[in-house]
Amino acid sequence: MVGDGRRAAGTPLRAAQDEAGVPPGVWKGWGLAAVGLKAGDVVTERQAELLLGEGRHPDADRIERDLLEAGDDPAMARRATVLGRPIEHNKSPKTDKAKERTPWLAMDLVFRAPSTAHIAWALGDDETRTVLELCQDIARDKTLAWFEDSVAEIRWRSGGKIRKPVRDGLIVAVFRHYESRATESKPLLHDHAVVSIRARRPDDKGTWGNLSADSLMTHIVAADTLYLLYFMEEVSARLGWAWEPREVTPGRRPVMEIAGIDQRLIGWQSTRRQQIEDALPVLTAKYEEKNGHAPGERAAYALACQAADQTRPPKRTELLSLTELRKRWRDSAIRAFGAGAVDRLAERARAAAAAVWARVRPVVDIALAAVDVVAVVYVMRGAFKRHHLLAEARRHLSYVLRGRPHQAGLDDQIVQAAVDDCTRPVGRGLKMTADLRALYPHDTEDQAALRPLTRKRSAPPYERARLAAGALAARVRAARRAERLGSRPHPHAVAVPAASRSSHPRSLRAGRKDGRLLEPETGIDVDAVEQTRQTLEAAAAKVAATLQDSRRAREAAHGLRPQPAPAAVPPPHIQQPGVQHTPGQSPGGVA
Repeated sequence: MVGDGRRAAGTPLRAAQDEAGVPPGVWKGWGLAAVGLKAGDVVTERQAELLLGEGRHPDADRIERDLLEAGDDPAMARRATVLGRPIEHNKSPKTDKAKERTPWLAMDLVFRAPSTAHIAWALGDDETRTVLELCQDIARDKTLAWFEDSVAEIRWRSGGKIRKPVRDGLIVAVFRHYESRATESKPLLHDHAVVSIRARRPDDKGTWGNLSADSLMTHIVAADTLYLLYFMEEVSARLGWAWEPREVTPGRRPVMEIAGIDQRLIGWQSTRRQQIEDALPVLTAKYEEKNGHAPGERAAYALACQAADQTRPPKRTELLSLTELRKRWRDSAIRAFGAGAVDRLAERARAAAAAVWARVRPVVDIALAAVDVVAVVYVMRGAFKRHHLLAEARRHLSYVLRGRPHQAGLDDQIVQAAVDDCTRPVGRGLKMTADLRALYPHDTEDQAALRPLTRKRSAPPYERARLAAGALAARVRAARRAERLGSRPHPHAVAVPAASRSSHPRSLRAGRKDGRLLEPETGIDVDAVEQTRQTLEAAAAKVAATLQDSRRAREAAHGLRPQPAPAAVPPPHIQQPGVQHTPGQSPGGVA
């Protein structure tokens, strides 16, 4: 509620927020009317204590006082202010599970924009800053509305086994922060949306219960990609900027960044990532010395988490206003990269947008999108559910549209096409897996090679990557051959609105200066599938090489007979796009 600063004892909340340079929190959500609040109302300290700390009505003091004046019993008056089950139940000796003895009353969803958006917000003029904050508000509120309308469920009856949609909606307290926890303060525009788990059941009495946390967490990645999609669309519509994919790690999917912004500024802004990367080799060397082989994928992620924890700096004690922070950030960026990189930031973004809109066709091919989505999810999971496809469909749209608005329900159409045409059910729990034979065009003869392998959903990731890459390669060849012959039908093509012309962007010469932004071709749908194929091939080669190195290390340590290494597709000769979700550093989204 007061940012990353420390609040002195006895200091009023509003005064502490002013000193910390953060705005007061505001209430959001469709469930506010049930507790007498309105969207946009300021979150007071007492309201937060009651609702988020005790699970009671935010106006419980007045309600309890009125009941006592009417002659009610004190215990009954207090019970009347409790929403759902009192937290005192958790302290009862009858509680069986230890985790239930600690009351859990809220969850914190963090909305953060991509790195280049932080840079433009921190270094741009006041108008740009205001517009980007508005884009953040709209994207966040739309994502929360999707949570309320399509995801949020309330636990019902004994054990919470039955789940039903909430009656009114969610009650959310939103707190905005401006900076990261780096030793030297860096810009990081992000919102903490603290969601109360108390919600009303859809019954005649309107009783209160607890949200199903696993329902929300199951869809957190889909919410992440939806928020980024909305944010990109708002920025493009209001500022006339476009987006392009940026490579982070070969063999990983790209992240979307504002086109035209100097990529060196990302390194200036993302100091936490560098701290983690500096600490990681030491931990990796200790792991190899102890275990005699290089860490695998899970062990490498655990080591990255350990490096993030070890390098996490303490909260900053110096409190500065946003105006002071922006001046400090601007001076720091000018000292590092010169005034030209900072003063011409918006101008270069508008010029780069003109080049992007000239290359990108405003058409989404649902059939090709479904193939791309299924291939990626199959490699990541083998067996998957619908929400996995939904998250990847939204990520695909962000790559294809580059900031153009998407039609409502387009992501669901892609998911349905993927389910109908490219998957088959497996086991129980409504799980699916890719039907790789369906991914191949009918005019190819490559299905025969795949038939013995399509049921290996539990195969290693590198093998799934090789299979999916082969299927996508066949799709790309068939699509480009049909385009050359002028015979490719587009029964599933969906046109999207043209880019915003409000900013009158100027043209930009072809070519790239730093080599990190990926240059797509005009056939964006085919290009997206081709880019996915290259990423999967790079991932397959990387994993196979890692397994081979680990096997050789074990053989050298234990004197085992050498075994043949798994076959891998050689990586292509161009640089591969990718993203590495390093703990402590996010490309943006909902965490």
